[in-house]
Amino acid sequence: MAPNVGEDDEPKKEHEDVIGDDVGGNVSKVKVLYTGGTIGMANRGPSKAYSPEPKFLVQELRKLPIFHDTSYAHHFLETVDNEAALCMPRQKNGSRIIYSVSEYDPLLDSSNMTYADYALLATDIEKSYHEYDAFVILHGTDTMAFTASALSFMLKNLGKPVILTGSQIPIFETRSDGRDNFLGALILAGCYHIPEVTIYFNNVLMRGNRCTKANAESFDAFKSPNMEPLVTMDININVSWEAVFRHRGLHKFCVNFDMCPNVGVLRLFPSITEATVSAFLQPPMQGVVLQTYGAGNGPTARLDLMNVLKEATARGIIIVNCTQCSTGAVSALYSVGKELEEIGVIPGSDMTVEAALMKLSYLLGKKNKTISELRKLMAKNLRGEMSVATEKDDALVHLPLISRLAETMRLSSSQEVGTLKDAIFPYLLCAASRDGNIDALEQLRHAGATFNLSDYDGRTPLHIAASEGHTDTVHYLLDWGAPVHLRDRYGHAPLDDAVRFDKIEVIKLLTAAGAHLTLPPTSQGTLLCEAVVNTPVNALEAWRLAGADLNQGDYDGRTPLHLAVAIQDMSKVDYLMSHGADPLVKDRFGQTALGQAECTCDLAIVTRLKGHALPTE
Repeated sequence: MAPNVGEDDEPKKEHEDVIGDDVGGNVSKVKVLYTGGTIGMANRGPSKAYSPEPKFLVQELRKLPIFHDTSYAHHFLETVDNEAALCMPRQKNGSRIIYSVSEYDPLLDSSNMTYADYALLATDIEKSYHEYDAFVILHGTDTMAFTASALSFMLKNLGKPVILTGSQIPIFETRSDGRDNFLGALILAGCYHIPEVTIYFNNVLMRGNRCTKANAESFDAFKSPNMEPLVTMDININVSWEAVFRHRGLHKFCVNFDMCPNVGVLRLFPSITEATVSAFLQPPMQGVVLQTYGAGNGPTARLDLMNVLKEATARGIIIVNCTQCSTGAVSALYSVGKELEEIGVIPGSDMTVEAALMKLSYLLGKKNKTISELRKLMAKNLRGEMSVATEKDDALVHLPLISRLAETMRLSSSQEVGTLKDAIFPYLLCAASRDGNIDALEQLRHAGATFNLSDYDGRTPLHIAASEGHTDTVHYLLDWGAPVHLRDRYGHAPLDDAVRFDKIEVIKLLTAAGAHLTLPPTSQGTLLCEAVVNTPVNALEAWRLAGADLNQGDYDGRTPLHLAVAIQDMSKVDYLMSHGADPLVKDRFGQTALGQAECTCDLAIVTRLKGHALPTE
């Protein structure tokens, strides 16, 4: 199977992608963006109508033990700087989810959402991207599918979960779907690494750009008509890891804010007039989702309509063909559909109208692309929004070892062999990564293994390859979507391991792919200080390349420069000063590195520090 192809030609089981359950890895941080919607509304006043009420949601959540563990919060939440921080009870695997809620002002009914609101959401995610492990967006249901589709294109190279949810009845009503929806979204966001924009509703997690609102009166409000759910939450949490869409290659997370508003939806109906279609296609219209009949069929015998559509595509309007049916795809099965394609209408495969419209808006915002390039991109699968013909891996391929084990254990059914593969794949993957054996990794991939699988300690193949410094293996794994943000049971991501073992070239690859240090700042400061005392200068270079702040202090506020002065290591002092270390930072005892050097009467170090010291009052 070839890597997913995007606009830049970019090329687990349940317990295995769960955040670790030991000290350091047992806490995940989730940012909740509360935009409004039914889920947080109150029923007050004589009219008894639901309406948004500011500062109401968090206040009420704190009263519910399933959303906030008061006793644990008393000991932990002082380390979280957001006053709205809450803590869920301990999960079954021992992990904790800490979440903070940012409430928008004003709270919005989703019917009033615009491109400006999409940009605000994307901005808030971008600002907090390095601070949180995942994001949950509380949103009204009416246009949730539009927002999810828009964000799926705006959030490029996404490496963390973004889950939209809401409810049909407010969360604080006696009978409400809001509690289960919000709880489920928090659990999936905090414990499962599914780096997509998704919608969680009625016990299923669906790809956001595959969803549409299908029912205004049922708790089962959203459907993913042409794709099975990514997760089904029954007694067990069942995740289809092979279906998770992951960005591939060395590309960092970024946000695209340039969405073109000049797009629209035109639904065909019998006897629609030429004047209606012609008026719809006039400037400033630049992109149109044309909803046709059945498998993409249009009234091709209506030459007046066909000429209007042909003239529109000739002058640069991009028209994409989507079916009016709730399920199914546009194809050239019938000649009437083929004729639309021949006049320049792009087949939309099985995209929802919401996804097609937002994809048009996203692509038309790319001012550096020609119309021809945009038309080609419209037909490509960029974010998992459509099904395209791809080379199919042989799902029946079994490695010789698996076949021999299955024979020895007298396993015959595909289900039994599948269980065996699930049990041994993580260890085979990690062994291949340890040895830098890309051929073995490729065989395992063809046999059905995914690179998010982890061993007993939660270490993925990327953790192992990063620790060993196998640059080619790291590159291969990243090309096939290996997650850079997954942490093992000790709270370490692959980048943390690469830094720990001074693997400079691997650090460059991982940071190019969007990895960032996940350890808390004080822990980073402590490890930096230990590196100054116990390791060569190149260990400091590893930390710097990984994005560490060389002025970060340890638990006593002592910076790496304090330690370099203390051990009188001029080479490390010189390195730190050359890379922005400040000799006037005070530790918790009020001592600066410069003051410390003066006390030891080391004139060479004092001279070096004074050459860069800031003037004092």
